[in-house]
Amino acid sequence: MALNLTQKLIQSHLVSGEMVPGEEIGLKIDQTLTQDATGTMVMLELEAMGVKRAQTEASAQYVDHNIIQVDNKNADDHLFLQSATRRFGLYYSQPGNGVSHPVHMQRLAKPGKTLLGSDSHTCANGCMGMLAMGAGGLDVALAIAGEPIFINMPKVWGVKLIGKLPDWVSAKDIILELLRRFEVKGGVGKIIEYYGPGLETLSAMDRHVIANMGAELGATTSVFPSDETVREFLKQQGREEDWVELTADEGAAYDLYEEINLSELEPLIAKPSSPGNVVPVAEVAGTEIYQSYVGSSANPGYRDFAIAAKIVEGKRIPSGVSFDINPTSRQLLTDLVKESHVASLLEAGARLHQAGCNGCIGMGQAPATGRNSLRTTPRNFPGRSGTREDSVFLCSPETAAASALTGKITDPRTLDMPYPKVADPEHPTIDTKLLVEPLPLEEAQKVELHKGPNISLIPELDELHDSMELPILLKMGDNISTDEILAGGARVLPYRSNLPEISKFSFEIIDRTYYTRAQESKMTGHALVAGSNYGQGSSREHAALAPRYLGLRVALVKDFARIHWQNLVNFGVLPLTFIDPLDYDLLEMGDVLVFSNLRQTIQSVNEFPIAIKDKDKQLLVQHALSKRQIEVMLKGGMINWAKERQRLLHS
Repeated sequence: MALNLTQKLIQSHLVSGEMVPGEEIGLKIDQTLTQDATGTMVMLELEAMGVKRAQTEASAQYVDHNIIQVDNKNADDHLFLQSATRRFGLYYSQPGNGVSHPVHMQRLAKPGKTLLGSDSHTCANGCMGMLAMGAGGLDVALAIAGEPIFINMPKVWGVKLIGKLPDWVSAKDIILELLRRFEVKGGVGKIIEYYGPGLETLSAMDRHVIANMGAELGATTSVFPSDETVREFLKQQGREEDWVELTADEGAAYDLYEEINLSELEPLIAKPSSPGNVVPVAEVAGTEIYQSYVGSSANPGYRDFAIAAKIVEGKRIPSGVSFDINPTSRQLLTDLVKESHVASLLEAGARLHQAGCNGCIGMGQAPATGRNSLRTTPRNFPGRSGTREDSVFLCSPETAAASALTGKITDPRTLDMPYPKVADPEHPTIDTKLLVEPLPLEEAQKVELHKGPNISLIPELDELHDSMELPILLKMGDNISTDEILAGGARVLPYRSNLPEISKFSFEIIDRTYYTRAQESKMTGHALVAGSNYGQGSSREHAALAPRYLGLRVALVKDFARIHWQNLVNFGVLPLTFIDPLDYDLLEMGDVLVFSNLRQTIQSVNEFPIAIKDKDKQLLVQHALSKRQIEVMLKGGMINWAKERQRLLHS
């Protein structure tokens, strides 16, 4: 039978289950990626589970999120991460080396391999012919320990690209076009596989842009073939020996089909405050801006910065506009300096920042209240920029640079200049020192973990209770993101290794009284209710763990985003959905949900009734847990389950 590329990648790593959409499958993981906002918890989880050594082919810890050091917290945690990578046998990338996804692409990505990362944009490395997926930190810790990742087999969505991009239109506009058509839930339960003659004109970094923002569609991941373009990229990185050709078989079929004619695309922009709120740039042209921002894993390539430099070369950014340049790797920044693009940007009035995630995660460069910010970042969820009442638009580097020049949102096609032609450097920089290699096992076992005063141990989580009466502390709407559940940014992220402290920020964007009310019911527990696509966005497991620490036992919603659903399971929060979505309207904040004989119930049936106390009403709800996940839930979460597994393995 002819197989598409996704099926080939899954089949070659399948350890359990069958490739039937909706069925649970287990996949062997070859590589892992962690970043510092999630990696500290991963390293603590490895310690808690008694893991001795990484069992993957390559696991890398990047420091790219928390690189503003206003006090000791981030610096102390970086020392902890460095010691943990030495102890457990991981690669280490220090602050200033760059964003995890493009650095991993440059130094470690290999076609045909699986990659699991504790960052939702790990899917960016699907551009290399990999099966690259984001997951919660605990799932990544288990993968480092040699365990498979379990997911429901997605449908494979074939997206055929034809034609060629016009001038002033680039890769960002391709993924924005998909978001325009299908919005933020369009990829849920699917892997997007790109194919067709339009691929020939897209570089490996162009494909990175597209694969990166597949996360914004809710997709499990995105996959591109490993073709001559990927081979050329690896050759430029001094790694041509890692290349293998991987394409779909001739005549391979897909569960769903879509076609994009690149020749027909125009510059697009996502308006506040959702990546799915996409319109043509021309529709909002003339809107005044305060900030224009180039960089992030959603536009990490040399050409993304070089084209912005060419657009502003010899010109001047108007007073009152902040033109922020955020290089994505030390290697890339070196090339931009060598080719004089940094000089062009600085002479035009740009602000140059260190290589890292920076403002994308709200770590600096927050816009002024009530002012518009144009960004080439992947997300514009409310408050993600670091400003509570922000107004962030997502666009291409061409649109960002054109708008920086005029001080208002500008369709770059209207600039009075020819479209700049940018080629990659003839001899790009190859920085093999970006990653510190793992220590030999004998030496690694002697390393002591360096724990600063901000690091607290993961608390013991109790088993699922059989009977509970849970007040509903929050009732929320659709598309609640993990940024709203637990914010990022310079104010919050330094506490990612200190659960008691970071939990104080839970749901503050939605309801600032949540923490106090949760404290009052912490011993008996509570529930929350929400609409569709609950938990979209970042993979940060703190968005599940912090509310669990505060007593969250049940999340009842219309439907969940994939990674957050798994994170809830991992930490023993029972994820339930309404059988009848209209029942959502029957519930109010303060209602008490009554659960009885719960442990036996979830083992014997998927659908069951729950009562609303003092209202003489019942609701039918359902869970989607596999037999394995039910075992995890009964034990109170994955750490308890994994401890038992590790004990049996080493007994």
